[in-house]
Amino acid sequence: MEYKVEDLSPVKKQINITVPVDEVNAALAATIAMYRTNIDLKGFRKGKVPSSVIEGRFKKEVYSEATQDLVNVHINEVIGEGDFSPVSRIDFDGGELVRDEEFSYSISFEVMPAFDLPNYEGIDVEEEKVVVDEKEVDEVIDRIRGNMAENVVVAENRAAKDGEIAVIDFAAYEDGEPVEGVSAENFQMTLGDKQALEDFEALVKTITVGESGEGDVTFPEDFINPEFAGKTVTMKVTVHAIQEKKLPELNDELAKKAGGFDSVEKMREAVVESYKNSRLQLNKSQAQKTMLDSLLKTVEFPLPDSMVDGHVDSLIQERIERLERQGKSVESLNKTPEELRGEVRPEAEEIAKTQVFLIAVAKKEGVEVTDQEVDMQLHQIAMRAGQEFHVVKDYYAKNNLLFSLRDRLLADKAMDAIYEKANVTEVEPKKEEKED
Repeated sequence: MEYKVEDLSPVKKQINITVPVDEVNAALAATIAMYRTNIDLKGFRKGKVPSSVIEGRFKKEVYSEATQDLVNVHINEVIGEGDFSPVSRIDFDGGELVRDEEFSYSISFEVMPAFDLPNYEGIDVEEEKVVVDEKEVDEVIDRIRGNMAENVVVAENRAAKDGEIAVIDFAAYEDGEPVEGVSAENFQMTLGDKQALEDFEALVKTITVGESGEGDVTFPEDFINPEFAGKTVTMKVTVHAIQEKKLPELNDELAKKAGGFDSVEKMREAVVESYKNSRLQLNKSQAQKTMLDSLLKTVEFPLPDSMVDGHVDSLIQERIERLERQGKSVESLNKTPEELRGEVRPEAEEIAKTQVFLIAVAKKEGVEVTDQEVDMQLHQIAMRAGQEFHVVKDYYAKNNLLFSLRDRLLADKAMDAIYEKANVTEVEPKKEEKED
């Protein structure tokens, strides 16, 4: 096998490969031999079917598999010898093996751009000191109390108001007929948190406990379920009870229930320590981002389209998921797929540029990511998602996500490597400017 490397662009290569006749015939013979071992044909003992019969009966399969196997062998050889690191899929352009004929084909793929890294050793970086904000600590304590609050029935005979929970039965009707899928019994509806349709919540607030009422409710045009988008229905509601959250007293008993703390003081100390650690990581991340932004301004290089496109896809998917959490659909944006892709592309290019830069730093610093570190990250992802580790790992493997996960971990390590060589100075936190 002979090959020639052609640079189609600074980030794309094409390998033109020529296979001599003897290697073509050897590849076909190897595949036929495998078929002879495994195929059962009437009239022949297993493993004794003549090669000519195998080739005649299974020619399409044999030639296809022989071509694929030979190309895969060549790809591994070429990539290894050339020390290439494809960042895209490898595209094949060629036909199929033909007995007694030379075989020519090409493969193409994208690679990381070559560029000179700036000198980052000793770069000046400012990192804000950690200052405990007692107000934020109090807010955490209040959230702990809120999570342990009990729902208590309000004895007053009135309608519910914001901050309270209305226990209701409801059902939607259109032209006097029930709307399938829009009904519930003893539903606990928290008022004022904008989780329900505005018209629906306003209706519930007009109905006294023990009574029923009805009113028109219009679904927004961008409602996630297109079947209901823009539609007006009659909602019939019965309010059974009103509940309010009763916060527990802030005492040692609460501290024990919240996390096994001996006292409120010990619980507060734990909250402060957790606050310091999270603020330290946040301040470090902000300092690292500022440092990285200044370094990226000093370099320019082309980006592999496949890498940018991958980030475009991820950003659009994130936007879709955010819309769905708001009860909206992507159609509500009134934008074509091309417009959406164009809108997020600048951000995708920035992400790709950062990734390319940090991977280059990792290579220079000899930073690597082990299989164990990848598995550890997958374990954390599985725990957050409430899924089994092997299920998550299989999903990442089948969807070719392991490489991108490894690259993210590599980028994080590279960032730390730069930061360790930086001249970091602690500074007082910047005061937030108050608006007039």
